Amino acid sequence: MQAKMMIGRYVDADSWIHRLDPRAKLIAMVIYLVAVILAEQFTELAALTVFALLIMMSSRISLYRYFRASRPLWFIMAFMFIFYLLFDKSGNSLVNVAGLNITTGGVTYGAYAVWRMALLVTFTAILTFTTTPVALNLGLERVFKPIKYVGGSPQQWSMMIGISLRFIPTIFEEADKVMKAQASRGADAQDLSFTQKGKMVMTLMVPVIVSAFRRAEELVQAMEARGYVLNAPRTSLRKLTWSGADHAFMALFIAMLLLVMWW
Repeated sequence: MQAKMMIGRYVDADSWIHRLDPRAKLIAMVIYLVAVILAEQFTELAALTVFALLIMMSSRISLYRYFRASRPLWFIMAFMFIFYLLFDKSGNSLVNVAGLNITTGGVTYGAYAVWRMALLVTFTAILTFTTTPVALNLGLERVFKPIKYVGGSPQQWSMMIGISLRFIPTIFEEADKVMKAQASRGADAQDLSFTQKGKMVMTLMVPVIVSAFRRAEELVQAMEARGYVLNAPRTSLRKLTWSGADHAFMALFIAMLLLVMWW
């Protein structure tokens, strides 16, 4: 399970995207999110897909890794598609059997919803694939800096998001350990039916949640033992520098957003 989980991992590759300022990548991901939400036609989504593929290939990371990043959300994507099939009655009727009416609008909008989510998950994985946790946390702190003027804490928000991303593979690692322990006692998930696998997942939740809270408590104790004080004035060992490549990267995304809005 841990090997299948890709979200939240850094992939070491010497590409120009890896060398970009984390602030540029964070802002670019937000721009891309807005563009995907605004896209409502096939041509717009197709253009965003081509744009995403070009950026992902330029990161020198296998496209299969981006594909694997969406695997944990396949169930949600399937649920969204079925929801549109059952409740969207726009367009012409395709199937009408025993009260079940599937229309062209349900199929179209369901496919578009799944397409949007796939684009968001696979493309935004660039942020974690090409940015180290330290650089990502520093970039988040700089991006959230304006919220201090309304009483917020940039350090608190950046630390919270950074720790959450770091805990994603950790939680899956704990789940993998519990599954191996159950398999060693004869409860191998590969030999179980779909219903039994569902019950097995429920039994996984309690030990995994307890382990997550235990790790969180150990992290708090380790931070306190090292004298960490939230919102205390501190300097940074690493300095972020905005270069011409960051300007070019931002210009690409702004042009893409304007194209979608114009379309």
